[in-house]
Amino acid sequence: MKEFKLRENDEFIKLGQLLKAVNLVSSGVEAKIEILNGNVYVNSEVCLMRGKKIHPGDIVKFRDEEVKVIQ
Repeated sequence: MKEFKLRENDEFIKLGQLLKAVNLVSSGVEAKIEILNGNVYVNSEVCLMRGKKIHPGDIVKFRDEEVKVIQ
């Protein structure tokens, strides 16, 4: 499992931005398509919202990759 550390003053990151930041997708458009197709899970539930706020402790799964957001 990968870990993604939020910037010091950030409380969250949006789902689409996280997928790009950890190189699971190459663009915002690709993130949007994968999310809308139901291929992304947040805390073991399908998430269809690209702008979903991901907070420390949340786990995002896409394909065979998992990313835990930390502070």
